Amino acid sequence: MMSIAIPIAMGLVTAAGLLSAWRLVRGPSIPDRILALDTLYIDAIALLVLLGIHLGSDVYFEAALLIALMGFVGTVALCKYLLRGDIIE
Repeated sequence: MMSIAIPIAMGLVTAAGLLSAWRLVRGPSIPDRILALDTLYIDAIALLVLLGIHLGSDVYFEAALLIALMGFVGTVALCKYLLRGDIIE
């Protein structure tokens, strides 16, 4: 059952990533683009976790944690820049 479910899930998450990339390029406003970027890194995390489950390797889970950390910091920096015009006070 898992040999069927994981490739289907990977395909669906890839489709979601492509749609998020489209919103990142075509977003009418900056907050839409930031939200699309957040969704893209969440899609990357999901793909890495699915790949780690499929291959049975722990390295992919650690990479997913690093992407989550950098995505959070990046989102906070972008939002702070939009609100104040400067990242470091």
